[in-house]
Amino acid sequence: MSNQITKAESFAALHKKGDPVILYNIWDAGSAGAVGDAGAKAIATGSAPVAMAQGFGDGQNIPMDAALDNARRIVTAVDLPVTLDFEGAYAEDVLGVATNAQRALETGVVGFNFEDQIVGTSDLYDIETQEARVRAMREGCDAAGIPAFINARTDIFLKAKPDTHDDTMLDDAIARAQAYADAGASGFFAPGLKNEGLIARLCESTDLPVNIIALPGTPDTKTLAGLGVARISYGPVPYRQMLGWLQEQAKQAFQTD
Repeated sequence: MSNQITKAESFAALHKKGDPVILYNIWDAGSAGAVGDAGAKAIATGSAPVAMAQGFGDGQNIPMDAALDNARRIVTAVDLPVTLDFEGAYAEDVLGVATNAQRALETGVVGFNFEDQIVGTSDLYDIETQEARVRAMREGCDAAGIPAFINARTDIFLKAKPDTHDDTMLDDAIARAQAYADAGASGFFAPGLKNEGLIARLCESTDLPVNIIALPGTPDTKTLAGLGVARISYGPVPYRQMLGWLQEQAKQAFQTD
């Protein structure tokens, strides 16, 4: 456990506003090893790649036991901090969230992505409910004795086209960031947000390190650093690019003329 605690502390220290940690998301032990060998400072799973690589759809369709077994193999394969995309923690009630966080920590991971979308729907938990869920996850981690990094995610911006993102949505996100921080979150994840002005305002509005995902159309790393971002992740992009390359190579191999 002492090594896991040390890794958790090291992982948290990587999050610096203006000097973001880069997390090139992986899906299994092999991809974790490749990204680690490329110079990663930490390893992050992506829920969609993990699920799809094992024949499931995203959205907690992969059984939790399978997801945790996969996480355990990843932790064993690399000597780096590993953070787990845990979606909605496979639970709606606070007791389930706390219990499942403790189970996940037994794999050796040192952090979580934890989203406020109600899995299986297009709705978000209201702020008060998700604040209680974040608090339950923090209490579960504390009970396990691991200072895990809880990257509290809001899906506000993923639910709307980028050209519709506005100050009203940002105000909602800022309110959620404050509530989640009060509940014990370590970071705030706003996937889908691409507007430089809104990103800058979000970073200025919260003491939590802000995570932005590098989807197509998102500002580059240097720009995001200048806006105050502390964490840049890649989500399903690496997996999709790898599949595209694999398919193209296969097509070439199957050509007979």
